[in-house]
Amino acid sequence: MNFGPSLHSRAAPAPAHPRRRARAFTILETMMATFVMALGISTSILAMQQGYKFLDVARGTTIASQIIQSEIERIRMMSWTTVAAMTTATDTTAPIPAGSPAGVEMFDGNTYFSSVTSLAGDFIITRTTTLDSTRPSDVVLITISVQWRTYDGRNQTRSFQAKYMKNGLYDYYYTLARP
Repeated sequence: MNFGPSLHSRAAPAPAHPRRRARAFTILETMMATFVMALGISTSILAMQQGYKFLDVARGTTIASQIIQSEIERIRMMSWTTVAAMTTATDTTAPIPAGSPAGVEMFDGNTYFSSVTSLAGDFIITRTTTLDSTRPSDVVLITISVQWRTYDGRNQTRSFQAKYMKNGLYDYYYTLARP
């Protein structure tokens, strides 16, 4: 005879920690994380590109400044007659553009400044020499311009103007300083 559960029989003990369902990322959470990561990577790439543009302009400006300084120093060591003759000379070696006026000479950076072939065609130098309108027998105005193209296709130009005086510093080097 079975009268129901016995007072002495016990039921199986309940587990101390109930079993939890295993959880994972949902598709929506994964898509949001991917979007945030892609946004971060793309903005860092854009920032790096802007930085490279600035470095390219700075590098080109430095080279252009060195070319200008070298050309001014080269002209400074010429005699007055040579510099004055530059105002009437035409660019017969390679006139760029064809038929350029007297006193204007355009040349590549490798002409006087570098034997590095990677600079060939990158920097175009324009030297313009004119007589001063108020003192044409004593002063020559010299303008040196350097033009180059950055890697993103923008044109950059740097210029320098100088006045070359008759009996100036070159005269000291050619007459007084030489034995």
